[in-house]
Amino acid sequence: MEFEKLSAPSLKDLFVQQLRGMILSGELPVGTPLPPERDLARQMQVSRAVVNGGMAELAKQGFVEVRPRQGAVVADYRQHGNLDTLIAIMEYQGGVLGNEEVQSILEVRRALEHLAVSNTIRRASQRDLDRLGKLLAAIAECDTPAQAAEAAWNYQHELALVSGNSILPLIYYSFKSPVITLWTRFCRLYGIEALCRNTETLYDRICARDQEGAARWIDEYLGQAISGGQQIYCE
Repeated sequence: MEFEKLSAPSLKDLFVQQLRGMILSGELPVGTPLPPERDLARQMQVSRAVVNGGMAELAKQGFVEVRPRQGAVVADYRQHGNLDTLIAIMEYQGGVLGNEEVQSILEVRRALEHLAVSNTIRRASQRDLDRLGKLLAAIAECDTPAQAAEAAWNYQHELALVSGNSILPLIYYSFKSPVITLWTRFCRLYGIEALCRNTETLYDRICARDQEGAARWIDEYLGQAISGGQQIYCE
């Protein structure tokens, strides 16, 4: 058995984590001017190169806007963010999601699932459906909620691939960590059997090429998670 080498975060990573945390917590509201790099370096006892690299990373993630000759300000990341922003928010506080974020992810997932299923019904070959069937069967064979959540994500990612939309699998992949967390929570609350039942019902309607039935089921079972009897919010 081999173990991977452990490595501590770099000073730049720690700089980014601290400022990003202050922004996401509201300690640094949108529009707040940030001190010049020289002052930040002095206050945080790091080199200007660390600050410069960290500010560039924060700008890439959508949290900071660097204005020539004016300095940097906290950006409106919800309005002007990108996939890097989304991933950073998901990783905030170790991947623990608030109820607002949980609901938002479920709502986005519902919209994406409509697209994936609609395309799959129109485009999937029998070989594609057979491959999805094997991944569906793998969920039922899992012994723990964590295993079932990973298997369910594999099924959903394959569904996105089968849909034929080239961007959809990339979007699904960016949601992997929080979605697995939410599915794990679902299985702990309602059992792996409930996850299998939801997935199998949708799969049956895909195989029957039943567009309307599949759409109704997506709205029903995700509606249960958003505002019905199978909610997965933190108390």
